Amino acid sequence: MSELLARLQSDLNSSRKARDKAGTLLLGTLLADLKNRRIELLRDLTDDDVREVLRKGIKRRRESVEMYEKGRREDLASRERDEAARIEQYLPANVPDEEIRMAVRAAIAGGAGTIGALMGTLLPQFKGRAEGATINRIAREELAGQRD
Repeated sequence: MSELLARLQSDLNSSRKARDKAGTLLLGTLLADLKNRRIELLRDLTDDDVREVLRKGIKRRRESVEMYEKGRREDLASRERDEAARIEQYLPANVPDEEIRMAVRAAIAGGAGTIGALMGTLLPQFKGRAEGATINRIAREELAGQRD
C-alpha cells in the first residue's frame, strides 16, 4: 500500500474520532475515488497514482468554485475552496514559476516553437509537480515574448 494512501486512511479514522463531519466526508470521498482508480488500474496504487487522483479532486473543486461564483453561491464556493486547500496539504509544493519559465526557454531554444510542442516537452518533465494550466500560461507568455 502506498504511504500516502495509508496516511489518508489514518486521517479518516482520526477525523471520525474527532467527529469532524466535513473532514470525514472529504476523506471518505477521496478514498472512494482512490478505490475506483485502483479497480480501474487492476493493481495497487503507488504514491504517484494517489497524487494524480488528489490533483484531479483539486481541479474538480476549483472548477466548481468558478461555477458557484458565477451562480452567486459564495457559501458553496467557499466550501469547495476549503476542500481544495485541505487536499493540497497532502501534495508536495508546486514547482516555482521561475523554474518552469527556465524550462520553457530551454525548450524554445531547443526548437519547440509551438504551444503543442512545448506542452509535449514540458508536461512529462513537470508531471505531478506543476499544474498544466500554469505550464500552459507560462509557455504562452514566453512564446509571445519570442515573437515581439
